[in-house]
Amino acid sequence: MPYQLNPDRYFSVNHDQRNLARQLYELVKDLPIISPHGHVDPALFSRPDATFGTPTDLFIIPDHYVFRMLYSQGIPLESLGIPRIDGGSVEQDHRKIWQIFADNYYLFRGTPSGGWIDHALHVNLGVQERLTGENAQKIYDHIQDRLNSPEFQPRQLLASLNIEVLCTTDAATDTLADLQTMRRQGFEHNIFPTSRPDALINICAPDWLRQVEQLAQVSGIDVVNFNSFLQALQQRRGFFKQMGAHATDHGVLTAYTNPLSEAEAGTIFRHALAGVASPQEEAAFTGHMLIEMAHMSIEDGMVMQIHVGALRNHNPYIFHTFGRDKGADIPIASEFTQNLKPLLDQYGTDPRLNIILFTVDEDVYSRELATLAGVYPSLKVGPPWWFHDSPNGMRRYFDQILETAGFYNTAGFNDDTRAFLSIPARHDVWRRVSCDWLAGMVLQGRIDEEDAPEIAADFACRLAKRAYHFE
Repeated sequence: MPYQLNPDRYFSVNHDQRNLARQLYELVKDLPIISPHGHVDPALFSRPDATFGTPTDLFIIPDHYVFRMLYSQGIPLESLGIPRIDGGSVEQDHRKIWQIFADNYYLFRGTPSGGWIDHALHVNLGVQERLTGENAQKIYDHIQDRLNSPEFQPRQLLASLNIEVLCTTDAATDTLADLQTMRRQGFEHNIFPTSRPDALINICAPDWLRQVEQLAQVSGIDVVNFNSFLQALQQRRGFFKQMGAHATDHGVLTAYTNPLSEAEAGTIFRHALAGVASPQEEAAFTGHMLIEMAHMSIEDGMVMQIHVGALRNHNPYIFHTFGRDKGADIPIASEFTQNLKPLLDQYGTDPRLNIILFTVDEDVYSRELATLAGVYPSLKVGPPWWFHDSPNGMRRYFDQILETAGFYNTAGFNDDTRAFLSIPARHDVWRRVSCDWLAGMVLQGRIDEEDAPEIAADFACRLAKRAYHFE
């Protein structure tokens, strides 16, 4: 018999809860996908004839969730085709890479990545066998045939998967050339950029001066001091908004904020330009710039996303050999209540400000994030992020956040992925788990049954639409 995924996956074993979860899921499973934050490469959609390449290009090379697990078991990243910074030799035979992946696919049992890949294989690509080392090449051929077909070209797939909104994440200095190409060709399909200025804020980064030079070039503003720096950032925000951006994104180690005087900020910026800024000055500058960014968001209306608590590039070998974003980021303990207070003292009650907070530290869910969002109209809590984008992570989030914050101080779901075909899989998991959780709340008498369908639809897509101003 052809292999099929369990239709009741992620639902409770309790008979009554499972039946109600099924009913709710049927109401929302085909609603449009709103993907307001992610990292899919917009170049995929810049040409009508673009393809996803090979199965290895689709599933392995761009997805640090996948090669992170394989590396943790001693499999060299070179053998998986992950490019080295120095241009050194890596495996080029995508069939060999796929075989390694299939031989070790058992490593993904019970993990979110395994669930996403299974969904993509069996639901989206029509694979009718479980992936093993023995059938790896047969399945590779099947996937390659699908990827070579017209309906699996990225532009066509974007529409067929019912992705209504797809937001990319782009450096603040990006010219958005791919998006401009799409527009000249008459293809937009609700693809929106997101401005991420982190490379310009981290003043002790080795390439910071080069980033500032690039900022000056693309903005047309000579960045010689802190004031001209702010003007150039505002110019970029205006450009992104003109290109359809709804949000900015800020990845910071901590939620620390603290206003600097104009003189203090100017002094730190001069030190940075001279290459002598200290780590302490960088921390102070980052805390000040979050407040500056909140002020700019009030002025231009863009939603401000703040992702807190990931210690980037923890493994120095991976960082120096393969670069950033290679699966070696590790969560740290986070604090929001005191760290965000200076920003919130200034702008927290301004109805024009919309901040979505994300963390990988679940300890602060109920103690800090839920309570902060429950009192400041400027704040919403983002969905479970990164390591907690999982069935159990979602349930912990629902249990710890919603009782205090309520449903409508949250921002729905976003997939935050680089792997395009994991988008429908991730949203499907969220819809299944949220429907199952709602079913449990109905059976406990905590939610009226007639309200549950509306809440399920809110979870599925409407909360994200509202939070990111797509309504």
